[in-house]
Amino acid sequence: MEYISLTKSQSRKIILDAAGLARKAQFGFGIEAVYQVIDHLGFVQLDTNYVVERAHHHVMAARVPDYQTEWLADLCEDGRIYEYFSSDAGYLPMPDFRFSLPVKKAFETQGKPLTKPEVNLMKHILDRVEREGPLMVGDFDNDRLEASSGWWDWRPAKVALERLYLDGKLMISRTKAFQKVYDLPLNLVPQETDLTMPTEEEYACFVISRTLRALGIASAKEMAWRARRVKGNLIKKELEKMVQSGKVKTVVVEGLKGPLYMLPNQKINIKLSNEVFILSPFDVLNVFRHRLKDFFNFDYQIECFVPAPKRLYGYFSLPILAGETFIARMDAKADRKQKILIVHNIHFEPVDLGQIIIEKFIQGLKAYAQFNQCQDIIFKRSNNEAYLEAIRIHFD
Repeated sequence: MEYISLTKSQSRKIILDAAGLARKAQFGFGIEAVYQVIDHLGFVQLDTNYVVERAHHHVMAARVPDYQTEWLADLCEDGRIYEYFSSDAGYLPMPDFRFSLPVKKAFETQGKPLTKPEVNLMKHILDRVEREGPLMVGDFDNDRLEASSGWWDWRPAKVALERLYLDGKLMISRTKAFQKVYDLPLNLVPQETDLTMPTEEEYACFVISRTLRALGIASAKEMAWRARRVKGNLIKKELEKMVQSGKVKTVVVEGLKGPLYMLPNQKINIKLSNEVFILSPFDVLNVFRHRLKDFFNFDYQIECFVPAPKRLYGYFSLPILAGETFIARMDAKADRKQKILIVHNIHFEPVDLGQIIIEKFIQGLKAYAQFNQCQDIIFKRSNNEAYLEAIRIHFD
């Protein structure tokens, strides 16, 4: 079998280029660049954590220097992107809409069977949205029978709305306060959008191509993860066919177990601008921990889900990338009332940083503080006092 042989450095550059992090403003500037990012990646994960600016905005700001947070809502309103729970909640390009249909069908048919009261409630809610227009969960009476027992103890109307959303009978838009508004697809999907249900083969080929385009190099494991909502998918079978036909190339990376894959038109010799990027934990580059360890020798875990006594680096540590190397992780919180970005911890990796990288990191910190609507930065601690002091003097 023919294969492409790559060094670790070559593979890292391919991965970063695919992620849109080979250089600053790789997709340009303005709202059109935001659409290009989503169109290229195929999916930008959405997250509600607001300790710093939300993940989907952070992903965009890292790639589009003049990014404005209202642009995602504008693109949704223009019908160019939409929100859905494909592999996770996120924004997707509208031309790919038909490939969300197998996921919606899976949610409708593979979930727990509905009771008669649940069916009736969903029908009632759908009737109301059809008659009254877009509605929020607050527009429905509090139908909770018992007191809430926690975060995910949703009341029946909320459960019904989410089920209708996952099944594809309703779609979501957002208020400025990031609250969900439920509406009919008829009102949010442009009339010219292809609504044809793809075959199982078409869906699998789509997921394979989309995953490779966004990740640059990927294993079958990552492709299957992207399609995990659709049980019995044909990822493995179609991947074998695409390799045999030359639509996908097999890759061997020094020191790593395979098989790995990439698209045949993927550029190999890529130059990086060696910029410093402060990244979201939910960035496409960071969602697969094993890839960070395998390709970048970076052992990373978001610790907001880890009990406080077991956290090593902080509640919401942000990976810091310089060129093809992760140089640090930064636990930060935006105090929006005081307009201060509080950096609780910068943990530097065991790599030597030259003055140029330190200066680029400082510029990145200034831009990140401004993006979080903060005017000042306070630094609490670090494992490398010399590097921290070299940074801190620029903010005193």
